[in-house]
Amino acid sequence: MSIPIEINETSRRLRRMPIGAEMINADEAHFRVWAPEASSVDIVFENDSIGELVAEETGYFSGKAHAQPGMRYQFRLNGGDRFPDPASRFQPQGPHGPSQIVDPTAFAWTDGAWKGVSDNIVLYEMHIGSFTSEGSWRAAAQQLPELAALGVTVLEIMPVADFPGRFGWGYDGVNPFAPTRLYGEPDDFRAFVDRAHALGLGVILDVVYNHFGPDGNYLKSFAQAYFTDRYKNEWGEALNFDGPDAEPVREFFLANAGYWIDEYHLDGLRLDATQQIFDKSADPIVRAIGRRVREAAKGRATYIVAENEPQRADLVRPASAGGDGLDALWNDDLHHSAMVALTGKNPAYYNDYLGDPQELISAMKWGYLYQGQRYAWQKKPRGSACFDLAPSCFVTFLQNHDQIANSGKGLPISALTSPGRLRAMTGYILLGPGTPMLFQGQEFGSSRPFYYFAEHKPDLAKLVAAGRREFLVQFPDLALPAMQAQVRDPADPETFAQCRLDFSERQRHAGLYAMHRDLLTLRRTDPVFRTPRPRGVDGAVLASQAFVLRYFGSEGDDRLVIVNLGRDLKFASIPEPLMAPPHGKRWSLLWTSDDVPYGGCGTSTADGDTGWFIPGETTIALIPK
Repeated sequence: MSIPIEINETSRRLRRMPIGAEMINADEAHFRVWAPEASSVDIVFENDSIGELVAEETGYFSGKAHAQPGMRYQFRLNGGDRFPDPASRFQPQGPHGPSQIVDPTAFAWTDGAWKGVSDNIVLYEMHIGSFTSEGSWRAAAQQLPELAALGVTVLEIMPVADFPGRFGWGYDGVNPFAPTRLYGEPDDFRAFVDRAHALGLGVILDVVYNHFGPDGNYLKSFAQAYFTDRYKNEWGEALNFDGPDAEPVREFFLANAGYWIDEYHLDGLRLDATQQIFDKSADPIVRAIGRRVREAAKGRATYIVAENEPQRADLVRPASAGGDGLDALWNDDLHHSAMVALTGKNPAYYNDYLGDPQELISAMKWGYLYQGQRYAWQKKPRGSACFDLAPSCFVTFLQNHDQIANSGKGLPISALTSPGRLRAMTGYILLGPGTPMLFQGQEFGSSRPFYYFAEHKPDLAKLVAAGRREFLVQFPDLALPAMQAQVRDPADPETFAQCRLDFSERQRHAGLYAMHRDLLTLRRTDPVFRTPRPRGVDGAVLASQAFVLRYFGSEGDDRLVIVNLGRDLKFASIPEPLMAPPHGKRWSLLWTSDDVPYGGCGTSTADGDTGWFIPGETTIALIPK
């Protein structure tokens, strides 16, 4: 059955995005798709009614037709094969099935008073599928009061763009506008964000603008120009942001960046692996994405963080200074040094780190440890100068999804070091001037592993599993046959099932949970830790595994943080100016990781009448009195 299709400028003006299917009134939808190589594009509805879209001069096809929210449709190219909409807002049967019309205006938001993220950001990375046993937006929303009470301020959601299979990390997404059907309906996602805002929690989304997954990607059926062979991408074909016919490609991704802020009220984005986003144009796509996010927020405060393996600091400098205007960068240097300090091991990409006190001091003072020096692991310089950047520009963490999985057995940090060292390093991170991030379950010492998991069709699953084992060979102990045999199959449902959190561990590990809550309270309420002064941190090495950080406040209201990852230390005197209290005052204990409720033995004093006693595997925060 043929249906009438109309095209006019009024319909276009009613659209929220330049592409996709959109309701423009109660019983009409407007459709627009870029297919420059097609001679004809039809829209085929689930009832087999067909309408022919009208060709525009720019390679787009568009038109409006009678339709209702919830109706499913596909695009037919040149009278032949049918494909899902590249800008589908929902794929109820997965990437290979039909697209569904979604009316984003039907959801009743209650967050009109929400102003966006605050300055004092504490990130919490979470994977919706494994965060709860149900693996849904609704189940995750039930846990949000706990996260708010903990002191988290911004949730960082791992990618949700739809992908094949019943489970996966989300980095092989193929439908950038369609939140995966695995976690619920689009409005379930909106309800999650609405609930988070009601509790004072911001929400940002991890997005992958550097490649598409290997299964279910139909973009090249619409236009070869979505991709380019002018750059080599680590995970497939590079996206075309600066070559011939790049403008519609840029428009596609810019629309996506704004879409999440506009239609889902998100508070920003985390940009995955920006080093694999190639663009030599005068207006780099990453910079343009940042602008689009700010525009879509319409005055709400947003937060955009980038992952960048080469550590390019210009990503967070303002455009007026030649930068891209983002807010923060993941600091892998600090993570790597901290892991070496906690575990005593530095294989593979940990090779260039000692985990010694000076590294940990420098990471807090200057952000990146490598700012252009030679990096032996890669046999080339790493990083760029960032002495001018505020410490808050660097996201500091002990765990994230990649690093846990790269331990081979998917073990959390609580299984790789001693309880005392873990508590001490947690204090170092959460009281530091950087922007701290926790990974789901870290706050209560979750014993659950976090493996790499992704379900694919059998032939592809075998290649993915082999690739995972090959990647882990860079770690000498993981290259041993006995360890290779223990690497979990990413496609095994049990691999995924074992990663789900067990919230009863909040009670079983109550001491560690309380410590995280107390630290975040101290970070939020203490005037010096809450608002660190620019270049207001200095440090000194005290012993082979101990150091001090001094946080300078106003009028002598400083804070002293002493971190000792080794044995007990006793000093009759310490010839280090940073240890001296402000004039006319003495240091008094403010907080210690060795507190009895946390599982420690207690610390009565550090600066005594007969000298200093600094207990082993402990962090102490001191205040002048």
